[in-house]
Amino acid sequence: MSEVIDVVNRCLSYGDEPEWFEYKDSLFKPDDIGEYISALSNAAVMAGEPFGYLIWGIDNSTHAFTNTGFNYQKDIKSENGGPEPFQHFLSRNITPSIYFHFDEDVIDKNRVVVLSIPAARKVPTEYRNIRYIRIGSSKEMLKRYPERETALFKRLIENSNPLDDWEIRNSKYSVDDINLRQFKSYLKKAREAGRITIESDEPEDVLNSIKIADGKRLLNAGAAIFVESGINELQIARFATDEKLTIIDSKRYTGSILSLAEKAVLYISDAMDWRAVFEGKTRRNEIPEIPVNAIREAVINAFAHRIIESRQAVEITIFRNFIDIYSYGLFPPNLEPQQFIDRVIRPPRRNPLITQTLYYSRDMEAFATGFKRINFECTQAGVKYEFIKEEYGFTVRFHRHCGEGWSIVSGGQPEKQPEKQPEKADEIILRSDLVLALIREDENISRAKIAKRLKISQSQVRTVLDSLKSSGRLHREGPDKGGRWIID
Repeated sequence: MSEVIDVVNRCLSYGDEPEWFEYKDSLFKPDDIGEYISALSNAAVMAGEPFGYLIWGIDNSTHAFTNTGFNYQKDIKSENGGPEPFQHFLSRNITPSIYFHFDEDVIDKNRVVVLSIPAARKVPTEYRNIRYIRIGSSKEMLKRYPERETALFKRLIENSNPLDDWEIRNSKYSVDDINLRQFKSYLKKAREAGRITIESDEPEDVLNSIKIADGKRLLNAGAAIFVESGINELQIARFATDEKLTIIDSKRYTGSILSLAEKAVLYISDAMDWRAVFEGKTRRNEIPEIPVNAIREAVINAFAHRIIESRQAVEITIFRNFIDIYSYGLFPPNLEPQQFIDRVIRPPRRNPLITQTLYYSRDMEAFATGFKRINFECTQAGVKYEFIKEEYGFTVRFHRHCGEGWSIVSGGQPEKQPEKQPEKADEIILRSDLVLALIREDENISRAKIAKRLKISQSQVRTVLDSLKSSGRLHREGPDKGGRWIID
């Protein structure tokens, strides 16, 4: 039985509508839907429900199925007059960001759409900076009912638990549900780092040894890292200017932390500008406007340090002159990011089991050193960055086109080029991860296409592929034309 059918059957069993769900037939007014998201999210808290629901395809009075034609995939007209995906419009107007999602099914030959809305956590859910609540069958502004507002905040405080044991609870996933390719790549890196020494290659043995599985059952931490599920979400938006007006592209993905981090780094790498530096007369080296190591560091930390159980997305927003990487979860009180760069500080970790697991594979390093590494990479490249404490989360902002060689003169050529620099081993390692990510997307991908996607030369691609093959991580099956890549 599908999740939609489960939700519908449960809601219909109540007869009259409680305050945490609402039936609609063909409602498609974006502002009304945004207000309902706020109202039902807050009402779910008061009812002790994990989710509120807005359901299309059921008559509000008779509860008969109506075979809705509601389309949640369409574009709407944005504030600047251009098209914008409906779900993106809702996401950017809901604060704090919550993982609402649409699902649909056919029940008795009638189409039904369910919008699942997580209950508010820590603070009430707002739409366009206004808090709503359900009172009976009405949707109302919360500020008009101060006693209910006080009661809602009291319930949020009661529900809050900064030392939540979500990571160590058993998930609904088993070891058989993991992304096996991601696991093999993870294990290889962890062994090369000398941080996992178990001889067995069996996922159950390995995952139990690092305490993210209980027998065949994955803990939530293990599921978040290795299972392609809805636990993690990545939202990407690209705008033409430095304001959220003209949208160029938007993407939404769900999956494991490891696979989403790969997608994020690849997308940003594609979206960034690169410049050519010629070493000698023929060798061409491509330099990104922002160090890819710094991007990767910010991305993996955004996934690993957010409040994962909230199901709220990591948000990447690409503007003309800067790139923001946002993660939901408050920064430690009474501390500033610069303090983590200047000295060693060890505040309580939000997700210690996840960060420890990623440490084994060197996807993360020693705790609280991410700020130092971003600072080092950006300082070396002359790139300006900011760490921004938001009301409900944290943003790493990278400024674009500000490092050495990015000052543009008439004709569009770099003002100067840096002196020849030898290719570093860590650059080859980073490119190896990016190349493997492309191969996971397309096992038939050509060297030329890899070079184009990563904005490097084909000789650099050959260097990376040779390194991967010699280390036993990759081999070629079949001829150059018509063959395919196999990740070992």
